[in-house]
Amino acid sequence: MREIIDAVVEWKKIGKRFALATVVGTEGSSPRDIGATMAVSENAEVVGSVSGGCVEGAVVTEALAALGADEVLLRSLGVIGSTSTPLTCARTLEYGYSDDEAFAVGLTCGGTLYIMVQPNPPEYLEEVAQLLKDKTPFVLASVFASEEEAGESEYFAKMNKDVAMPEVGAQILIRANGTVHGTLGNDDLDRVVKRDGEALLSLGRSARRHYGRLGQSRAQEIGVLYDVYAPPAKMVIFGAVDFSAALSRIAKVLGFEVTVCDARPLFATAERFPEADEVVVDWPDKYLAKIGSNLGPKDALCVLTHDPKFDVPAIKSALATEVGYIGAMGSRRTHEERMKRLLEVGISEKEVNERVNGPIGIDIGARTPEETAVSIVAEIIARREGKTVPNLQKGEGRIHLER
Repeated sequence: MREIIDAVVEWKKIGKRFALATVVGTEGSSPRDIGATMAVSENAEVVGSVSGGCVEGAVVTEALAALGADEVLLRSLGVIGSTSTPLTCARTLEYGYSDDEAFAVGLTCGGTLYIMVQPNPPEYLEEVAQLLKDKTPFVLASVFASEEEAGESEYFAKMNKDVAMPEVGAQILIRANGTVHGTLGNDDLDRVVKRDGEALLSLGRSARRHYGRLGQSRAQEIGVLYDVYAPPAKMVIFGAVDFSAALSRIAKVLGFEVTVCDARPLFATAERFPEADEVVVDWPDKYLAKIGSNLGPKDALCVLTHDPKFDVPAIKSALATEVGYIGAMGSRRTHEERMKRLLEVGISEKEVNERVNGPIGIDIGARTPEETAVSIVAEIIARREGKTVPNLQKGEGRIHLER
């Protein structure tokens, strides 16, 4: 939604009709994750992407057909006609793509995409745009499947009496403060979806769930996509050095919100770190006392200072937060000395070994600031995904071999 919101809000403002296409499920290799969205205007303008190109022509065709595009417009786009019966309400379509199509978008094998096409987008797009602008967390919960199941419906027959099935495309907006806009059809389903949406929002993770029409967990009548929009992961870098500049560049490519912090105003300047979202002049422990409660499992903290009066207070303060990754730069000897000083200030060896990645990064033989930045973000990704990689923390011997 982020990549299309400005365009669709403008279309709505000038009265231009449009349809939304959203990836609601994948099987096999997939070019885009669930939640990827594309918008198609009645004039065949397209923003966003749902597949990287392999099935988007067919999706555009369905979107235009849903908007009632005439044959002249369809033929001008090289389209003979819709691939299925034109729809006037939202529905989910299945697209399989071949190995050749998958290879064309950088994949190794084909798969299946499930894409929901909505010719009647929700009324609260302006609010979504504002929430995105303010970096306020929210969830869009959308019904992507609605089909009565004979076996389960018999069990819930009495409960479901006179309860209509929700329509595909029904959506509710769940804000971080617990307020809800819209409805999926009934209060019971809304209550259950709100509960699960808030849980996923706390994890910062999109997902799909199935329910009965009243929110029963045992039934599979209703498919709901939870498209979670949480603020980007934060990376706090202590030390205004050349390695920090390289790391801030790489981290921004990966979508982190980057802060560089150093107590020396001569070095901690926006000019030296143009890619950083914020450059702060402060001592690490004092800065973490201000923002530490806002750091969570998806965030990262990297200490690149090599100076005991900076890195020991920084690591001690970082361990008091829930930040998901803590890394400290230095040689093995430097880290051994750092460990002694951490023990002296009351930090247990077990806690340091479990939470502090030192020396920082995976063992790829990195030498330059840019190579080191790659090794650091690779370790952050691996730790987040629970992958075991050959990192420097568990290695032995010299970090840099003689050439």
